[in-house]
Amino acid sequence: MALPTSIKLFEMAPRDGLQNEPGTLVPTATKIELIERLANAGLTHIEAASFVSPKWVPQMGDASEVMRGIARKPGVVYSALTPNLKGLEGALAAGVEEVAVFGAASEAFSQKNINCSIAESLTRFEPVLARANEAGVRVRGYVSCVLGCPYEGDISPQKVAEVANALYEMGCYEISLGDTIGVGTPLAAKRMIEATRQQVPIEYLAAHFHDTYGMALANLYAVMEEGVGVIDAATAGLGGCPYAKGASGNVATEDVLYLLEGLGINTGIDLQAVIDTGVWITQQLGRKPSSKVALAKGTGTQ
Repeated sequence: MALPTSIKLFEMAPRDGLQNEPGTLVPTATKIELIERLANAGLTHIEAASFVSPKWVPQMGDASEVMRGIARKPGVVYSALTPNLKGLEGALAAGVEEVAVFGAASEAFSQKNINCSIAESLTRFEPVLARANEAGVRVRGYVSCVLGCPYEGDISPQKVAEVANALYEMGCYEISLGDTIGVGTPLAAKRMIEATRQQVPIEYLAAHFHDTYGMALANLYAVMEEGVGVIDAATAGLGGCPYAKGASGNVATEDVLYLLEGLGINTGIDLQAVIDTGVWITQQLGRKPSSKVALAKGTGTQ
């Protein structure tokens, strides 16, 4: 199959990256500036916050303040993670226009991550989608551990397909398939997509690949060959998962952009601006960018 002629990039750094940042809390103003910098660089889909319990994820305790504080740019979708009705109501009150729910293809991971079985998690999502639909808000679905689990090991592509289909049938407009611990390889990624597209149309699927073993770009190219046209990425490669020991961040937005530019796929996103944003946010966090492209091309102006 030919590669897609266009790719939608879904930016995860404000949520996936900062949520799992250890140590002191990231200031609200820093989160807002990161989101605004990313929008100014040309990213049009940004997951900006998580409306989760601050008891479990203190870093996201200011989700409402972040969403209300953003200077929203026309044409940019600012979404938020809302695992339950309480989170959804908070997001709606903050003016969120798109939300997301998250499940897993692994029973053990589901128990560790959200303290319930896969089936129970899907049942919990039903009222969330019903309320979101009532409010005219689109819902995105995430499936974790699609290429491997830290507790169960290999995951059956058929199981991934079943969970993705459940979210699709429930009304999710897009289902993001996550290699949460970054253990996947291109053939495994292809087989997972081949199985899933039998139950969910390919245009509803997105790839969310972490780069723990340095395979994320190769895996993305493999699923692009299968027709996947939506890619989740995080500037500076920020992210990880507190319930998946050793998991590194999501694939770096900078590296994905470099790949797409090399393939002649225009995204409308300013690569240098994203590199500069990655350098800036990692300096704020006392870290270094994990993007190979950022390290190779230099920092530019921050």
